[in-house]
Amino acid sequence: MKILVRNLAKATTEEKLLSLFSEYGKVQSCALVLDKSTGKSKGFGFVEMPKVGEAKVAIQKLNGYKLAGNFIRVKKDETQKDETEKESAELVTKTADKAKSTAKKEVKSQSASNDKKASSEVQGNENNTRNIYGTIKKSDDQF
Repeated sequence: MKILVRNLAKATTEEKLLSLFSEYGKVQSCALVLDKSTGKSKGFGFVEMPKVGEAKVAIQKLNGYKLAGNFIRVKKDETQKDETEKESAELVTKTADKAKSTAKKEVKSQSASNDKKASSEVQGNENNTRNIYGTIKKSDDQF
């Protein structure tokens, strides 16, 4: 589970954050968000814990914890969920569009096939009529 940690002191390091969360379970990754121009912490970071139960306990225990003079705010990261939902919505839309396109092609194909079939049935019926009644010879018309 990805966890968002906010209101961190600028002096807080990834090692300190890692050791703090490690008390509640295995930490998969830990990263502070740094300012590109200065290279200093922006005051928040992310921690990933593979076990949801351990992550929930860490969130409950560490939310409001005083670290380096600041009361940190800890919660489940929602951005990952939003991105996943957005990707899912795009995938559903693409799948629906593809299904519509395929259905239209199938309808056109069936329509063309039905037209050919109907045409051949008419020709077949004419042949059947001739076969049942025979062909009329000119000699049959004379009495």
